[in-house]
Amino acid sequence: MSRDAAGHVEPGRASAYTDGTLPEPEAWALETHVETCSPCARLVSAAARSGRAGPALREVRAGVLAAVLAGAAENVHGPAPAAAVPASADRKATRRATETTAAAGEGRPGRPSAMTRFLWSARSAGPALGRSWLLSLVLVTAAAVLLARLSGAAAGRPLLLAVAPLLPVAGVAASYGRHADPLYEAVAATPAAGLRLLLVRTGWVLAVCVPLLTAAGLLMPEPDGGPGAYAWLLPGLTLTLLTLLVASCCGCLRAATGTGTAWLLLLVSTGAAAAPGTAGRAGPADPAALLTTSLGALSGPPAQSAWAAAGVLCGGLLVLRRTSFDRLERL
Repeated sequence: MSRDAAGHVEPGRASAYTDGTLPEPEAWALETHVETCSPCARLVSAAARSGRAGPALREVRAGVLAAVLAGAAENVHGPAPAAAVPASADRKATRRATETTAAAGEGRPGRPSAMTRFLWSARSAGPALGRSWLLSLVLVTAAAVLLARLSGAAAGRPLLLAVAPLLPVAGVAASYGRHADPLYEAVAATPAAGLRLLLVRTGWVLAVCVPLLTAAGLLMPEPDGGPGAYAWLLPGLTLTLLTLLVASCCGCLRAATGTGTAWLLLLVSTGAAAAPGTAGRAGPADPAALLTTSLGALSGPPAQSAWAAAGVLCGGLLVLRRTSFDRLERL
């Protein structure tokens, strides 16, 4: 990698980058890092000036200064013979001036604007903003709402609330790792790799799932005594954090599979324990009633407090395990 223990560029790596001998993935990592780190940008600039590109850079600098001085003299004394400026120097000076002006317009010279950072984050969102994933999620949710309203079935919302916590978990599984990302090797060499990128992609998954699924729950018929449309939020967030925590040990795909299985087993066991009298002489218990009972037990005030505490615990353990995501061969 092209960074030291503190995450900054080493002088030797900076020299290799300016000489063109640094491997391409590490060069990408260095370029990404210096975009937001002024000390490392100055280090790479000094290495470039002292390396093989130094004479060309000095020529460009001299040409730019001559052009600026000529323009200033023209403003004061009228037109004057322009100094000879190489065409390459003219193009580079124009590009640098444009970038500097754009950065200065944001009030943060040399730093990308907030909109630029947002667009970078959106481009690294993974499947959350993927056309096929997003379209399929919207279509399936819309179809579920339409069928529930046309049939008037009160079991539509409990079924949605049972499945809703699994969708962010599935998004995490499809967001990161060798099994999901075709650019995995290139991503692994960037400074944003590991937990940072995984959290960005998880955040986009939640940003898509939470409003869509909550709106779908509000539009479905409400069963008598059933949970509200927001009942899945804390369980879903906690299961997502638990998936990230377990992923630090066994990878995203295995973690999501285990978390999803545990949630389904919890629904079944809670429904069976909360409604022991629903089966018996009257015949088999109604699955919709069992599901409503189970969700009611898992979404009451005591259960929501337990979900919140579990979420905080998973978040704290995830912070302690953050360095485990640097070993990307596990993910």
